Amino acid sequence: MPLIKHKKTSMEIEILAQSKITEQILGAYVQNNEINIDVPTRIKSVILVASGSSFHCARYIADLFGTIGQIDARAIYSSEFLLKPIVEHDSGLLYVFISQSGETTDTNSALERAKGLGVTTLCITNNENSTILDKSDYHIFCHAGVEKSIAATKSLTSQMLCAILLVLKLSQNKGVDISSYLRDLNDIPDIISQTYKIRPKIKQMARFLSKYRSIVMCADGASYAFAKEASLKIKETSYINTCSYILGEFMHGHVAVLNNSKCAVIFVSNDVLSYTEIKDLNIIKENYKPPICVIGTKTNQVKSTYNIDIECSKPMVKSFAILVMIQLLALEIAIKLHRNVDKPHGLNKVVK
Repeated sequence: MPLIKHKKTSMEIEILAQSKITEQILGAYVQNNEINIDVPTRIKSVILVASGSSFHCARYIADLFGTIGQIDARAIYSSEFLLKPIVEHDSGLLYVFISQSGETTDTNSALERAKGLGVTTLCITNNENSTILDKSDYHIFCHAGVEKSIAATKSLTSQMLCAILLVLKLSQNKGVDISSYLRDLNDIPDIISQTYKIRPKIKQMARFLSKYRSIVMCADGASYAFAKEASLKIKETSYINTCSYILGEFMHGHVAVLNNSKCAVIFVSNDVLSYTEIKDLNIIKENYKPPICVIGTKTNQVKSTYNIDIECSKPMVKSFAILVMIQLLALEIAIKLHRNVDKPHGLNKVVK
């Protein structure tokens, strides 16, 4: 009998489009080693405001502002921003609003509040005809095309690349030499394509994790944004109870949840494991004996049940590989559990 190929879901199609999309974004915004986006000058600090997966982009980018440009930056949820009795509005402050649809109500309300204080605003969105783009002082369009699946995949990857271009442009305005980073950007489409090739290994991990009803995900530093994104992606596509922690904080009491059942622990990193991370993971392994699955780095010093990694010495570039690993992992878990990944029960694209 002939083999029956499964029909690709919108989520799968959109994941597999990301190599081409990142190439298109670079072609649109980077020419002759120059980043062609319009940004304000004399920026001293940045506040990034977003929700859902867009917040995870903001969380990662806030760390990158400090690492590359020595620019003070932090991320805040749109809903949390609206609840604050007092918000910053100093001179030299840039508010960045990130929204896939450009119509996310709490993010747009946050933009209105910021504009009422007279601060400079910039948005990153995948919708050229959106409220957020129309009302922001500056904007960066994501060029990802319409995203049909509920789970953000290609929109998130394009947001992250556009936000990195913003980091580099503002850093350059401060006198930082960004030439090496610009060269690194050209490797992003290829590293995503390489990640597609390790899908069989990701599928093996997904088959293993699909047996668990509760999964803990930990990471330190900038990688915590990816632990949060992995937690959200698996929740919304497979309905598995996932939670994310900063690894160091997890050791302060939260680790007791591993007494309840043999939870799988995923550690997401875009760099080598630090001494503290190795120590904490070995304590977890010794005291609680959960299976540990590691994504994004080698695990020679930690005994792991599954380990998925891809060779790349550039953390900023590797972050895109990790993001795609997470997306494919969520997709494969959902397929194993026979979930409708494009239309999860009770979920819609959040714009209200």
